[in-house]
Amino acid sequence: MPKMTERDRLADLEARQRKMNDELENARRALRGRYAAMIAEMPVEKLTEKEFRELLTQAVRVGGGAALTAIKGLPAAI
Repeated sequence: MPKMTERDRLADLEARQRKMNDELENARRALRGRYAAMIAEMPVEKLTEKEFRELLTQAVRVGGGAALTAIKGLPAAI
């Protein structure tokens, strides 16, 4: 098998990178789709859109475990 030129090698690596990026994006979409389906089953209408967005933004920012620890420490709503 003839040795690949640097140009051919670069083209091959770029093609592999595009394929990996596509696979990564498909995996993200699938995961986000499953999470979106969970939201459809929750009574989120009790929150305003701004509260909901801020809640999710902060939970993602600090990480799920830290967010759960903080929220579980709060008293129950009346």
